[in-house]
Amino acid sequence: MTPEPGPQRALVASSFVNRLGTGMFVAVSALYFTLVVGIPARQVGTGLTIAGTAGLIGSVPAGMLADRVGPRAVQLVTLLVQTVTMAGFVFVHSWWVFTVVAALDRIADAANNAARGTLIGRVGGERPALFRAKLRTFVSIAVVLGTPVAGIAIQIGTRAAYVTLILVNAATYVVCALLLLRVPEFPPLPRPAGARRFAALADRPYAAFAALNGLLSLQGVVTALVIPLWITARTQVPPSVAAAVFGLNFVVGIVLMQPIGRRVETTAQGGRALRASGLAAAAGCAVLAGSAAGPRWAQTSVLLLGAAIVSAAGVWALAAGFSLAFGLAPDHAQGEYQGLNLLGLDTAAAAGPAALTALVLGFGAPGWFVLAAGFAAAGLLGPAVTGWAGRCRPGAAVTGRAARPSAAGSSAP
Repeated sequence: MTPEPGPQRALVASSFVNRLGTGMFVAVSALYFTLVVGIPARQVGTGLTIAGTAGLIGSVPAGMLADRVGPRAVQLVTLLVQTVTMAGFVFVHSWWVFTVVAALDRIADAANNAARGTLIGRVGGERPALFRAKLRTFVSIAVVLGTPVAGIAIQIGTRAAYVTLILVNAATYVVCALLLLRVPEFPPLPRPAGARRFAALADRPYAAFAALNGLLSLQGVVTALVIPLWITARTQVPPSVAAAVFGLNFVVGIVLMQPIGRRVETTAQGGRALRASGLAAAAGCAVLAGSAAGPRWAQTSVLLLGAAIVSAAGVWALAAGFSLAFGLAPDHAQGEYQGLNLLGLDTAAAAGPAALTALVLGFGAPGWFVLAAGFAAAGLLGPAVTGWAGRCRPGAAVTGRAARPSAAGSSAP
């Protein structure tokens, strides 16, 4: 489980600090903007939707830039911007200021993730997906550790408590950048003769994978948003169980991420993992459909079982996404392709919450079954889509194994 000494351990430490702050901020952000700043909840939701849409423009250009000047340099710049935008939330006093700052923060975050994905591919060497699985485990632990700290600020309930926590989160971006300086700057890889510029945008098989990956990532929306709203609107389950679902999701991820990640490293394995993810998510949604009937203890038990199954499905989707996002991308354009994959994920994240809540809360149990059918259909497409993408990769073997990063792409300068 422990990352290797050197660049891998430094990148894990940097990411851990960053996500520790994120765990604190995410848990209090909605309460801060509504209760302290005084922005109505609906306007906060609208502002975040606008910010999420704006963030879509950040990933692909940042990935291209990371390919040309080096991923660490791009990530350091984005961390500086996020330090400023996070601190800027302290001075928010109206909806339009909130929306502008949130949009800038989301654009920087999308750019950061694209550059970070490229850096992970270089630091991870011959097995970037496995390294990313390890990294995911540590950042999940960081988010869990940050949440109780947020609970203290919520319990105190003063503006000073919220502002202190936000500024601490801003400081984590600085610490993250300082730790990132211990990771070597990898030089750009030369573009092979005949390789196209902006190849990712014209790569239909990879775009199909990115879209499918985005759809299956909506399992995260189910556990983070739909289930808590379902608890309060359609069940007799105590609202405190929503916190248990949040914790359960991270516990399942921490326990399963590395064992599953070790089994998903080729195109064929990635396709099967997407299929398993979709079918498991469908099963979890079917279970959740029954959580509104019966006595309270039965509803709680069924709900936690369904949430655990959906959380496990999310781990399969993450493992598949890690492996395929790296394995299907050419070495010289990892950033560009990571950006396209993130575009698929971010598009789903922007559109998914409204669609899924309207479906499930609007139709009740039948909505869960419709959602289950959608996940199952997306999962069943996994092997076909990834097989198509794998066959189109230069250098991919006929066995369906994705082309792996070359030695030149995985060694430090």
